[in-house]
Amino acid sequence: MTPAEPHQAGLLWQDGWYRFARRQDSPNFGARPAGALVDLVVVHSISLPPGQYGGDEVQQLFGNTLDWQAHPYFKSIEGMQVSAHFYVRRGGELWQFVSCDQRAWHAGASHWRGRDNCNDGSVGIELEGLEGDSFEPAQYETLALLCAALAQHYPIAHIAGHEHIAPGRKQDPGAGFDWALLRRSLGWPAANFPG
Repeated sequence: MTPAEPHQAGLLWQDGWYRFARRQDSPNFGARPAGALVDLVVVHSISLPPGQYGGDEVQQLFGNTLDWQAHPYFKSIEGMQVSAHFYVRRGGELWQFVSCDQRAWHAGASHWRGRDNCNDGSVGIELEGLEGDSFEPAQYETLALLCAALAQHYPIAHIAGHEHIAPGRKQDPGAGFDWALLRRSLGWPAANFPG
């Protein structure tokens, strides 16, 4: 992957915000460590409540406005302060919560290719879905376009699932995610993907 010319990338990005995403700022972020290399994309899946789609609960979770009393499941995550850089709805709509120049709180305890604390040098992308289930064609299309745009602006060298960077602790996006489809869509080498 080679970065685009600066003027091309500048059309897509402003201070880490992607032009084609709907912006909703999350308070859950921090500065990346000095010298951090943003070279990893982490794919997640999320739905709130689990298996229910179409509501605004994910946006509320990332904005710290989720009503913990609105569903019994929410009691189990009450008080969590998390975020991702991006969220892709079932229909392909793209939201952004944290500038990619900043550190979102999506990976937790993690390790990938010799480095711990994957939040430091990664971009987190949540897909609306349930771990293990399938995802929609529109989501793959948006995800591929977003990954290509990220690679034009950042030195992206790897893409992995939450399950790969936190094995045993996380299982998303799970067996229903089509890694081969994403690889074909991007045309990136196999070495950029989980083995």
